[in-house]
Amino acid sequence: MPPAVPSPILRRRRLGTELRRLREAAGLTGDQVIERIGWASASKLSRLENGRSRPDPDDVRLLLDLYGAEPELRDDLIGITHEAGDMRGWRKSYPVMTQQQLGWAEIEAGCAEIREYNPVLVPGLLQTPGYARLRIVSADRAASAIGDPEAGEDPETEVRARLARQSLLDRVDGPRYTAVLEEAALGRRAGPPEVLHEQLVKLCELAILPNVTLHLLQRDTVIGDFYLPPTAFSLYRFADPQDPETLAIEGGFIDVMSHEANPVNRYKVTFEWLCSAALSASDTLSWLFEATGRLTDSAAPSTSAHGSAAAPVQRRRHSGRLTER
Repeated sequence: MPPAVPSPILRRRRLGTELRRLREAAGLTGDQVIERIGWASASKLSRLENGRSRPDPDDVRLLLDLYGAEPELRDDLIGITHEAGDMRGWRKSYPVMTQQQLGWAEIEAGCAEIREYNPVLVPGLLQTPGYARLRIVSADRAASAIGDPEAGEDPETEVRARLARQSLLDRVDGPRYTAVLEEAALGRRAGPPEVLHEQLVKLCELAILPNVTLHLLQRDTVIGDFYLPPTAFSLYRFADPQDPETLAIEGGFIDVMSHEANPVNRYKVTFEWLCSAALSASDTLSWLFEATGRLTDSAAPSTSAHGSAAAPVQRRRHSGRLTER
């Protein structure tokens, strides 16, 4: 089962934030630090403070000496430095993970709470194999049409990668997970009846887990003063309170991560508005049960080209850029 500890990527961000804070507390500019330590490039310090490079423990010790870090904090940050460098060991816990899926797994690891909203899809952590497969294959067709070099891998690898990430919700120490689902994500445009039926059944099962809360936003529901969320997004709060809350914005072909307080807080407010407008958790479960019942008769096994979750699927080219999560 994937680890409950924060990923090395998250550790790098935490280390970078602490190093920047210590430098500013010491009254030093980046150029002054580079000059005193004797590094050849100013970008080295910038990469460390922004969590964009694997930290060398000796480099971190030099910085901590220069900043006059207290012994207890020094030991803590050296430990974080070692965790931030152990990418190989951490990734062994995800043997089927593709590179893009691994990026999401890295940010999800060590979370105490995850909040998600998507205007057109069921979030990846909630998808069935059949629903995920349809999203991956259909996105691949768009990528193939423009000759995207990322198209061409086995969709089943992506499906397995997504399922590996989902085990996060089954752990005893798993995060608190809340999602606002759009009714459109479960409509007929999303897939054939058997795929939608399977997805609805899974959502019913997930909705009764003690750490999972689902809210259904019905098609004609007005949010606040006719507010329209501009994009899909996720909010991550981590077990270590010193790790900054993180916002992930899904923009179709480009995903953006931020842990700056202003955008994070704006999307936290947006999520509260969405939850207030959506059905309550109990009413959402009732809606899901009723929708499942309506599809029961039409969800018999199909030999359609789409296939069901259990049906063999041909190897197809895929990108997943549009629907990676």
